[in-house]
This record gives sequence, C-alpha cells and structure tokens, in this order.
Amino acid sequence: MTFRMKQKKRALKGMSFVEMIMAIAILLIGMEAMTLLFLRSFDNNKFILEMGNASFLASRGVSKVVSEIRKTRQADNGDYPVESGDDFDLKLYIDIDKDNTTERVHYYLLNSALYRGITEPVAGLPITYPSGDGTTELIAGSIANTATDPIFYYYNDDYPADLVNNPLGTPVSISNVRMIKVHLMVNIDPLHAPDYVNIESFADLRNVHD
Repeated sequence: MTFRMKQKKRALKGMSFVEMIMAIAILLIGMEAMTLLFLRSFDNNKFILEMGNASFLASRGVSKVVSEIRKTRQADNGDYPVESGDDFDLKLYIDIDKDNTTERVHYYLLNSALYRGITEPVAGLPITYPSGDGTTELIAGSIANTATDPIFYYYNDDYPADLVNNPLGTPVSISNVRMIKVHLMVNIDPLHAPDYVNIESFADLRNVHD
C-alpha cells in the first residue's frame, strides 16, 4: 500500500521550474509569431486597399483629362488650340466650364501628382491670357512616371498608319498634333511593390482636324 501511494504522489507531481520556463518561452515565441503574422497581414491588406484607391482615383483622373482634351479649341484671342506640349506639361485651350469662354488649361506633373491649372482670358483689345495659372486642382496622386515614361504622348494625322514618326518628339510641334495619349503609372510606395498600375487613354482633338 505504501509503495502504491508513493507512485501516486510521484504521478501527481507538477512541472519543474526548468520545464515551466521552457513552456513559457515556447508560448511567448508562438505569440510573437502570431503577432508578426497579424501585423504583416494587416500591412499587406492596408497597402492593397490604398493602392486600389489610388488606382481608382488615377483612372477617374485620366478619364476626366481625356474628356476635356477632346474639347480643345481655338483660344478667344485666336491662338492655336494647343499652346505647348511636353512629356509632363501640356497647355491647351478649352471651354472647361461651358460658359462660352475659352480658358487656358494647364496639365502638369509636380511632386508625383498630376495637377490642372485654369486661366481665364482677360477682356480687352486684344483679349489676353495671364502667364500663370489662375486656379489649380489636384487630378491624381501617387504618380510614378519617370523621364523614360512620359505622361503625354503626341500623334499626327498619320497615326496609326505611321508608327515610325509617331509618337512625335517633344517638345512637340503643336501644329502637327491631332491626338494625345495620357499615360499614368501609379504606385503609392515603389519600395514596397516594384510593379506599377498603368492607366492610359487617347484623346482625339476633334476641333483641330483639317
């Protein structure tokens, strides 16, 4: 009987101090791994959501810009519909607010964002346009276009049959421009994800064709 009682006491003996420390260490390692997994998952989901939102805004911005460019027309002072065109800077004349007055509209890249500037003409003889932008508006952010990936591409009347001379070189000869492509590369964090979302669309200058 005494031998059996000793066996029972030995069986009911708890963990040793070393075993307890090891169990706590394993538990802490497991908790740390779960925390890191959660944080990484949260960070990835946050990035996906922010990237999706930036891409949506850029897509909407491209659609807006292309829709406006299609309405390019002669300036109220008689100037040519397109004032100037470069890889990241475009100035042309549009009745942007449908008030029967032709504004000068300026699209340009600044600090990884695409902006639109609008300048109203000044009445007089002759009508004039101030040199600077009257008002500015953000079109899209998180723009990652580089020097080798312009935002604006220009085409003449021979496109698409002539792919040798199109797109036109910049700064562009404005009298040859008949179509403009708007191309945005979007990435909220190029270091996080090397791939870009590419958004592009063409705008035919309806009022410039012969």
